[in-house]
This record gives sequence, C-alpha cells and structure tokens, in this order.
Amino acid sequence: MADLPRKAARRTARLAALPLGYAGRSALGFGKRIGGAPAEAVMTDIQQRTAEQLFRTLGELKGGAMKFGQALSIFESVLPDDVAAPYRDNLTKLQDSAPPMPTSTVREILARELGADWKERLVWLDGGPTAAASIGQVHKGRWHDGREVAVKVQYPGAGEALRSDLKQLSRLARTIGPVFPGIDIKPLVEEVQARYEDELDYRLEAEAQHAFAVAYADDPDFVVPDVVEHGETVIITEWLDSAGSLATIIAEGTTQERDHYGELYTRFLFASPGRTGMLHADPHPGNYRVIPNEDGTPGRLGVLDYGAVARLPEGTLPSAMGSLMRLAKLADAEDLMEGLRREGFVKPNITVDPELVLDYLSPFVEPTKVERFRFSRDWMRAQFQRINNPREPGYTVAIKLNLPPSYMLIHRSWTGALGVLSQLGAEAPFKAICEEYLPGFTRPVDDGDPARTG
Repeated sequence: MADLPRKAARRTARLAALPLGYAGRSALGFGKRIGGAPAEAVMTDIQQRTAEQLFRTLGELKGGAMKFGQALSIFESVLPDDVAAPYRDNLTKLQDSAPPMPTSTVREILARELGADWKERLVWLDGGPTAAASIGQVHKGRWHDGREVAVKVQYPGAGEALRSDLKQLSRLARTIGPVFPGIDIKPLVEEVQARYEDELDYRLEAEAQHAFAVAYADDPDFVVPDVVEHGETVIITEWLDSAGSLATIIAEGTTQERDHYGELYTRFLFASPGRTGMLHADPHPGNYRVIPNEDGTPGRLGVLDYGAVARLPEGTLPSAMGSLMRLAKLADAEDLMEGLRREGFVKPNITVDPELVLDYLSPFVEPTKVERFRFSRDWMRAQFQRINNPREPGYTVAIKLNLPPSYMLIHRSWTGALGVLSQLGAEAPFKAICEEYLPGFTRPVDDGDPARTG
C-alpha cells in the first residue's frame, strides 16, 4: 500500500503526457511538411502514432483511463474515414483487452472475499485470464457442482486508480480533445465519473445480473449467465460459451450476421427495462457475445457485465420519452418543445427554435420513420457533423439543451447503441421495436395533461 502514491504519480504523469505527445508529433509533422513531405502522409503518420500512444496508455493504466477509452471507442463510427483509419484498430483492441494481473494476486483476493475455504467451492481456476475489463479481469473456473464459471476479480486499488484517473482526465479534457477530433471529451469524462462508485461494488452488479438472468431464463433469443457467488470485489457467474463478441461481427461479420445480431442488440436495449425495471447501460460491443446455432447460422445473443445499469423509477423506460419521440416523429414542434420543458430538457429561461430542436433530434427519430432502417458509418457521421459543426444551424441547440440526471444513463446507452449499430452497418425494424417496447410511442399518455396527449 505504501507504493500507491508513487504508482498514482506515475499514472498521472503518463496521462498528462498524452496531449504533450500529440503536440510534439504535430510540431515534428510541421517540420516534415516544410521539408517537402506530403501533408496528407504526415497527418496520417501523426494520427497513427497518437492513436497508438493514447490507447496503449489507456489500456495499460486500466481504471478510469481504460473505462474512458472504452466509452470513447463506441463513437468511433462518427469519425471521417481519413481520420478513423489510424484509430480504428486501436479502439477495437481496447473494447476487449487489458494487461493481466498475477494469478497469485487473484488467489489472495478470492481468499479475502470468499473465505479460506474458497478452494472447496471453486475447485479449479485457470492460471491466466480469459478477458479483461476496465476495473477487473475474468478467469475461467469450475464450481464444486461441476458447472463451468466465470470468475471476475477487481484489480487491487481499482477504486483509488479510478478516482485518480478520472480527476486527471477531467483536467485534461480540453487538451486531449485534439487527439480525438470531433468528439466532446468533457461530457464523457463527467458521465463516467457520475457512475463509477456503483461499478466498484460487485454486490450491486451481482444483484442486477441475477435479476436479468431470472427475467431471461430460457429465452429463445438472449442468454444472461446467472450469479453463482459474489463479494464486494469478486463475482462468480455461470460460464458463457460464445463465438466472440459483437466486435468480431463489426470486424468480419456477414450481412446476415450484422442484421441478425444488430436487431437482437436493439431489442435487448428496448425490451429489458420492461422485464427487469433496469436498463443495461454499458453498450460497448465486448459486453455482447454471439452464440451461433448448431448449423452455424446466427443464433442467440449473450449479454454480460451489469456494473452499469440504470434503475428506472417507473419500472420501465420513461413514458415521456416515448411521447417525445412520437411528437418528434410527427414533427409537432410546439408540443415537443412543451414536453421537453416539462421534462427538464429545456430550462424555463432558455429560448430555442423548436424547428432546430426537431432537426437536432433526428438521429433518434429518423430510424422510426421507415419499416426497416439501415444504420451506417456514413449516416452516423452525417448526424454527428450536423450537430457538432459550428457552421450548422443545429450546433447552437446542443448548448441550450439540458440533460436531466434521470436521463443520463439512458442517453448514454442510446447514443452508444446508435454508434454500435452504425459500426455493424445493421438493418433493423427500429420502428416496430419502438412500437412494441417504448411506452408512449404509439399513443399519447392519457394523464389529463394536454401536452402529453397531443
């Protein structure tokens, strides 16, 4: 423990060096251009080296740095092709990997969390990790009743590292911005900060995962491994065999696989709140595992990692959300604006053009206007450009809208899911899924409020 201050100082120094490294490479690139090197080749080289340093550092540091990188990775689809190419491989690597901790440390943590007799219950433990997350790693094991299990163990000092990383990243948000052009870094850091304490407590994760496992027991489309045992920093669940994650489908899947698993991914996002009262709020592809049928055709979708869930007060997605999307789909700008003010998205003293708000919300609404919608990187980039380019009318809307705390994880999950669907290039019946699972979308909410009933 005495070494923690020195480790924290080294971590802080490495994070602080990220923007400096970018600045140094940019200066070197400028010198190369003066020397006659083509500007395009120089910029590609700078982006490649910057991406490698950024995501290598984030992955090695784990904690908040890696968690921030994972959150960033699902928005890769918004980058222009000439910028995205150098980043894509490094981003994808970060979705599923991190350096391991020693097995001896894992065994020490198991003894502390599960008791000295833990080996009588966990009769076999693989010496090396099978997967890594931002604050822990997973080993394959065997329970005393013969079941294969996944043993997730939190990294020692993960809490301190997470807090330190996020504090440093918050300070560096402005200067890290040029490393990842076109994405507003500060809100991502703030969102991760807002929920990190819950994710550190594996008891809360176990509670959520068990609830999902019960709700999806014997489901024909989805698999949620149940919890076998847990402590504060250890969680043991049933093992899930799969052919890889959605990241594999993004990289090399067929059109049939992209459409099939993209539709299941969307259905789980919309349907699970009604079944569990919670929203799985960590949409990055590594949490979703593909399980082909015996004949090799696309099959079920396994869903892992319940550290980040939104516990919904209404026991499902807010009915106001469906009502607002319905009004936006109908292009009812005035009633939409009234509903946004009522829900706290627009504060009383703020004036904003209702028509611009309609345009701003189109990424969420456009897929509901056709029977089947094909997501793509080009579409996602166009939406992103429209609301992030200062020369576009919709740019001013973003700074005038407010995100109520109760919608924070919902918004993060939805925007992240749009990014993943665009990476997949999936075609899905988005409209029908909203009609089936989103309260208030197909008809007004009749509670006596004329703004709600439209």
